[in-house]
Amino acid sequence: MCAIHADAHCLEKRAFVKRAALAFTPRVPAGNGGSMRLGIDVGGTNTDIAVVSNGAIVNTHKTPTPVDAGQGVKNAVENVLAPIAEDFPLDALQAVVIGTTHFTNAFVERRRLSPVAALRLSLPSNQDVDPMLDWPEDLKRAIGGSFYTAHGGYEIDGRESAPFDDHEVRKAVRDMRKKGLKNIAVSSTFSTINDSMERAARAVILEEIPDANVSLSSRLGGLGLIDRENAAIINASLRYIGLELVRSIGAAMEEAGVSAPVYFSQNDGSLMSANYALRHPALTFASGPANSMRGGARLARIDNAIVVDIGGTTTDVGVLKDGQPRELNLPGELGGVRTNFRMPDLYSTGLGGGSIVRLGDSPAIGPESVGGDLRKEALVFGGKTLTATDIAVAAGRATIGDPALVAGLPAGAVARADKLIQQKIADAIDRVRINATPLPVVMVGGGRILAAETIQGVGDLITPEFADVANAVGAAFAQVSGAAEKTADYSRVNREEAISEVKENAMREAVAAGADPSGLRITEVEEIPLPYAAGKMMRIRVKVVGELLAEENA
Repeated sequence: MCAIHADAHCLEKRAFVKRAALAFTPRVPAGNGGSMRLGIDVGGTNTDIAVVSNGAIVNTHKTPTPVDAGQGVKNAVENVLAPIAEDFPLDALQAVVIGTTHFTNAFVERRRLSPVAALRLSLPSNQDVDPMLDWPEDLKRAIGGSFYTAHGGYEIDGRESAPFDDHEVRKAVRDMRKKGLKNIAVSSTFSTINDSMERAARAVILEEIPDANVSLSSRLGGLGLIDRENAAIINASLRYIGLELVRSIGAAMEEAGVSAPVYFSQNDGSLMSANYALRHPALTFASGPANSMRGGARLARIDNAIVVDIGGTTTDVGVLKDGQPRELNLPGELGGVRTNFRMPDLYSTGLGGGSIVRLGDSPAIGPESVGGDLRKEALVFGGKTLTATDIAVAAGRATIGDPALVAGLPAGAVARADKLIQQKIADAIDRVRINATPLPVVMVGGGRILAAETIQGVGDLITPEFADVANAVGAAFAQVSGAAEKTADYSRVNREEAISEVKENAMREAVAAGADPSGLRITEVEEIPLPYAAGKMMRIRVKVVGELLAEENA
């Protein structure tokens, strides 16, 4: 019998619906000049790892995540590399790419957050709306809730709203220093159009507090002062946790004998350098689902698809367009706080392999889950909790644990619960559709065994090999991205020049994140009219991607 998650190829015995072009490049040793990467996804339940060499997946591993994430990464690295060490030596390793929910969990759980001072440059505007005004009270207490306002900022067309006041800012910073506050979030009105005042404030802060950690809202969010300011405050609250994690993983790599540089996955599934991640830990929040989307599409060898990632607790569904996750254009919410991070447009529902099931004429499934305790709690493993995995086994969809332990479940109740599971999956897929154009659906994640071989309203259903470690595969194949945006009045400025400026800014961001400047590729240019502004105001957004700059060329 297979233990769930014990082996990538032992999870289920039902036939794949479709194996879209799964003939990967043969497993060839890295050899001289070979390009080898480790993709690692550190989740709250499991740590997944994939070794990729010259475009081929050469080994994978899944292991429970311990309290010490660094130790878990070290164990995973040693376990995945030991069997292939002869053909794939460590000196052929080009990079290690980490995706993690570590920061998301810390913020949502209000765990070990750092005190933050928020400085807003907007006076005389926005006097009646304080920073963190609508934050949950427990979260305000967790990070201190200290805020300051000063004159400054810009209008939507880039004109100065009020001049930067050095004396006013310096007075505020000296009060921060007096209170011992070193994690500082700076925001100003329309700083995504012009970030000069935010950068000027950062210079003053570092003069007064040389060891301060400064988060600029213009580097983290989009238009919308409050949501972008929230993003900067969240980022600042995670700085010490970020430092601890980066150091822990760095030490784990050293103990495992890995000298290759470490990178982190961003919210869009692309990667950034460890130093960049240290300054912008909040950019990792959606890296897990984004990696699963990119990894699933890579495994299925398609660039346009709906990707369904069924884990132990939730099902995350998103759309991949031209190989990139479709971005969320509206503000989202994290831990009760509105933000406008650049995030993939995902729909999540409380359905996973560990979801608790209540049988009856009207069955209920989730959102409660046994999570990482599935192998102890599920009936098929000798536990006492009925889970969605038990329903999948009882319905004959999977052979996991001991099927005899669920053979006595009422057939009618199992059928009703199974029907509800399929309906939840179908509804989640429908929620991310934007038109009637059919897209193939790629199923990934350890909980994908819950899904039937056909789903209502879905045409091509693809379950690729290595699907249960798609998140790690997505990390291993990640590129580097950069994004920028601004508003421009086309009645006053040249359209081509305005777009060119945003392209240059996006390329600069990509290079700062670790991209090779010689191979950058523009993947998205958006022009969005702003109908309530004077003139011909347009919001311009550009995204570029590129390959990782080799260490010797960095």
